[in-house]
Amino acid sequence: MAFTPTALNLPQHPFRITQKEEQYFIFDEVRKKHLVLTPEEWVRQHFIHYLINDKKFPRSLIQIEGGLNLNQLQKRTDIVIFNTSGERIMVIECKAPSIKISQGVFDQAARYNSVHKAKWLVVTNGLKHCYAQIDHAASQFLFIEELPEYSLL
Repeated sequence: MAFTPTALNLPQHPFRITQKEEQYFIFDEVRKKHLVLTPEEWVRQHFIHYLINDKKFPRSLIQIEGGLNLNQLQKRTDIVIFNTSGERIMVIECKAPSIKISQGVFDQAARYNSVHKAKWLVVTNGLKHCYAQIDHAASQFLFIEELPEYSLL
């Protein structure tokens, strides 16, 4: 069974993909390990490389699949970006390309961010990307077309 990747609306990257029996794995260069290659992981790995290579995000300030407690439930945040002071500045929720970026999906990411209180929220399925800057005091989202480089956040 061959791996047929979905073409995403993100820059290409020469990923290290391996196969063991019927299972495919992708090497995560941030966590330095092979991960099961799911459609969501395909999107997450592309987005991570987009952040590092195109938007100049420091690899050392990217946390992948960090845990959080929300309403007494243990959840995972796909990607959290920190500033150099260790403050969370961006929460990124990755979905499989087959998942439509709907209000419900955005609301889920916003609930996760209610714990982190980051000033940026990103939701992506690899095909569509939703970028929002958050004014927590006014409970408002400012949606933008293009994600700024890290130095401009």
